[in-house]
Amino acid sequence: MADYTLEEKDSFTVLGFGTELQSEYTDFAGLNKEKSDFWQAVSQDGRLDTLKALATNDYIFAVNEAVNNKLMHYAGVMTKASAPEEVESRVIQFPKGEYLVVKGEGKTANELNNKLAGLAFGQVLPEAKNFAYVGGPNTTVEMGQRNGLVFGEMWIPVVRK
Repeated sequence: MADYTLEEKDSFTVLGFGTELQSEYTDFAGLNKEKSDFWQAVSQDGRLDTLKALATNDYIFAVNEAVNNKLMHYAGVMTKASAPEEVESRVIQFPKGEYLVVKGEGKTANELNNKLAGLAFGQVLPEAKNFAYVGGPNTTVEMGQRNGLVFGEMWIPVVRK
């Protein structure tokens, strides 16, 4: 099984720019391509830089959330500020509670995101006996770079069974 921990986290807020994912939730190749295209767009058009300027730390959040029966994906940062009015954004609330934390690294942020999601949703959660994911936003947190690799964690709110 993948290396993971359960950690108690205080509630926190992520401000993000998002996109609605059109692929079926089981179409991992389609979802990964949509997410990759989205990240390329927000990196190139300056939206990610706008968010970074508002951030309270250096972490970049890739958030997945179901909103009104739509699968949404956001690029975000932890902040107490709000986005400029001309930019459509969403404030995503993460609840205080226990989180499944899976750590990893990848050659790119996109590879890190895909790898951590695969470990968390493909190995840890299906094999977990004493906790479960019951919905709500989950996120991959890009924390930095070392030895030429991007490192970070996936945080998924869970409840004890």
